[in-house]
Amino acid sequence: MYDAIVVGARCAGSPTAMLLARRGHRVLVVDRAAFPSDALSTLFIHQPGVACLKRWGLLEQVAATGCPPAPALTFDVGPFALTGAPPPAGDVAVGYAPRRVLLDQILVEAAAAAGAEVRERFSVDEVLVEDGRVAGIRGHGPGGATVTERARIVVGADGRGSRVARAVGAPTYDARPGRTCLYYTFWSGVPLDGPELFPRDGRMVIAGPTNDGLAVVIVSWPRHEFREVRADVERSFLEATDLAPSLAARLLAGERADRFYGTADLPFFFRKPYGPGWALVGDSGWWKDPLSTHGITAALHDAELLAAAVVAGSASDRATELALAGYQQRRDRLAVPMHPVVDRLASHEWDQVEVGRLLRELATLMAVEVDDILGLDREPARTA
Repeated sequence: MYDAIVVGARCAGSPTAMLLARRGHRVLVVDRAAFPSDALSTLFIHQPGVACLKRWGLLEQVAATGCPPAPALTFDVGPFALTGAPPPAGDVAVGYAPRRVLLDQILVEAAAAAGAEVRERFSVDEVLVEDGRVAGIRGHGPGGATVTERARIVVGADGRGSRVARAVGAPTYDARPGRTCLYYTFWSGVPLDGPELFPRDGRMVIAGPTNDGLAVVIVSWPRHEFREVRADVERSFLEATDLAPSLAARLLAGERADRFYGTADLPFFFRKPYGPGWALVGDSGWWKDPLSTHGITAALHDAELLAAAVVAGSASDRATELALAGYQQRRDRLAVPMHPVVDRLASHEWDQVEVGRLLRELATLMAVEVDDILGLDREPARTA
């Protein structure tokens, strides 16, 4: 019998497992992937997420991968460009954009080092529900033998298509259709001091430094253009980057170092993130367009909130319910105001004045996240 089973071991699941294990909980974390392995991602971790890594003692490991820190951001509107520093999170003033094959491995290893049991290449076949309450999981590893594991709480950290969320019928709210299609790739020989954003008519181009001297270059279009973009991704991509001459010149002097990765399956939604014997964290509970570049930051932030709630509610079922309700409230305090801002950003219907305002709104909302992170240890535990 585990205190918690976490389904999904990437940037929401492994931190949740790690933090619970560090508080003495017996934790099992499972994932159908083997690590190290990659994942679709815009890579960037904003200052509040970096503050989480620092609090957990993992920031030095991320920095040791060679991923350069990003202290500033450049906003290029064509006739001119502005460079500025986002608000710090306590004493953390930089962001990072590490490759997921490196970041996720660090997080999985940290969960194991904390005492969590990690099972890779494990597929969950069934979420066990008994007397209206989630009681565990049934699944199989590489050998194929079916195993059943039980826990006081099962955490779904298994992404947008969460099996845990489907099994419990987690209610969805404020759902919105996807508005964006997006492709990214990696380039060598492209000098960047930090992230650069190039809003253009019906396009957003983003570039930022990552590991191994590479730059991640991202382009988004309105979703209705996806069929045309997909028909010739490279042509569409280069036509978009040509709209940002200062970046296009550097790309021409460099070399593409990887294939294109992308999707148009990018809806918006919230799910209620808890119920009897279960909880959701990361993309399984809140999915937003990647143009926010906020997915990893939100996953790290919410993992810390959820782990604190599970610990605070350990005394009884009533205490758990109160603590998890508080977790949802804190998550939504940030997420609900951010939702329409990101939705508007993803519309690609803005002009350069409006997109600047939208990005400022996102920065302001992230200050709420900073308050959550810095204030987490100051809050008394919830009681029944």
